[in-house]
Amino acid sequence: MKARLVPVYFEDERDDEFDRVFGNLKELLKDEAEFLEPVELGSRVPDADGVIFPKLVGKAFKEVQKFRKFKMPIIIATSEFGTVNMWDWEIVSFLKSQGIKPFTPYNVELTRIICRSLALKRIMPEQKFLVFQDNPGEGMQASIFKRFYWWEDACTNLMKEKFGITIEKRSFKKLGEAAKSISDDEAKDKLNSISIKTEGLDERALLSAIKIYLAITKEIEGDDSIAGIGINCLNESFYSDTTPCLAWNLLYEEKGLMWACEADTMSLLTKYLIHKTTQAPIMMSNIYPFLMGMAALKHEKIDKFPDVEEPENHMLVAHCGYLGVVPVSFSSSWVLRPRVLEIVNPNAIAIDARLPEGPLTLAKLHPGMEKIQVVEGELEGYVQYPGSDCRNGAVIRVQNGYRIMKSFYSHHNLLITGHRKEEIGIMAEAFDLEVEEV
Repeated sequence: MKARLVPVYFEDERDDEFDRVFGNLKELLKDEAEFLEPVELGSRVPDADGVIFPKLVGKAFKEVQKFRKFKMPIIIATSEFGTVNMWDWEIVSFLKSQGIKPFTPYNVELTRIICRSLALKRIMPEQKFLVFQDNPGEGMQASIFKRFYWWEDACTNLMKEKFGITIEKRSFKKLGEAAKSISDDEAKDKLNSISIKTEGLDERALLSAIKIYLAITKEIEGDDSIAGIGINCLNESFYSDTTPCLAWNLLYEEKGLMWACEADTMSLLTKYLIHKTTQAPIMMSNIYPFLMGMAALKHEKIDKFPDVEEPENHMLVAHCGYLGVVPVSFSSSWVLRPRVLEIVNPNAIAIDARLPEGPLTLAKLHPGMEKIQVVEGELEGYVQYPGSDCRNGAVIRVQNGYRIMKSFYSHHNLLITGHRKEEIGIMAEAFDLEVEEV
């Protein structure tokens, strides 16, 4: 996945400086960009994802009309380090005053994110998310699940309109039947080929978890257009004797495929956009702000939140008994355990994993898909409530819990390791998304 970029130079300015910076760009961005032949400003630009300027000069003040003719994103990367040169801030400021909004990355990782974003924007209309569901909202806990936007045709259609990605739906019932028809021997062969840490699981539970993985891999075999997968695994849990948590871990580690718990395509799309552009570790979970009080505590079957300073600025994060589906490569600890939630089959499994403590970012696309919310915070630690639906949840501190309570888009949120506001912001700019920072 590389961006196709056209280097642009000013008349009589294709010199040693241009060639030196251009040469550095080709090396620095070798994994993110494919460079076409340089063209002179004002000349016809071939079809590409964007143009890039390795050198700006004072002529730019007089060439505004030529800049306006670009029908694609403009990147200013005029230093030998793959970033905007500080000597060019005046030119950039002038261009912005004239309604021209170039990308001006100040570190090379942002330049790489711009390239990945432009490439992703080009290929998404050729991709799809595959979700397994039959009658979403009508099954288990229908009073809750019927409320979710991701089931609506309006949501699916808007994703297609805004990002080009298609949602393909297949039967979870048939997938569950296909998984059960897989022989124990075939499942054992796969189980013996992988190394996973387990506690408290019998062979039947492990084989069922492997069989749903094998059934999914057979469904997607040979279809490179599939960029992410989800299953309505809780609401229609009666179609399977297990949960797909292990499958999502294996499919990410083996193929880089993104996953959607509960077939939540809004979370899947947010996760896909952020991870494929920033390459940061990311996962989805439920957020329970301490300010929610008993409405949150009752759902997790716990009697109180942990004692912390400034409880109004804290939230508990948990999903399916633990933190949620975290791939092994993202985790600081990881073990596969028996299921916690009563909504799923007693034979089902769950991942008990942790993200590293420290800086963390929460993010989620708005239902209107014109903006993305970003909240930077700290993952302070983990808390355990034996016998509850929160056996190992994360405690996160944010700056302004009261403001967050007025602005959250969903109980499902994406957790990204590190403070990623700037990285997400540059991706959002590429996709014409407004950033709502809380």
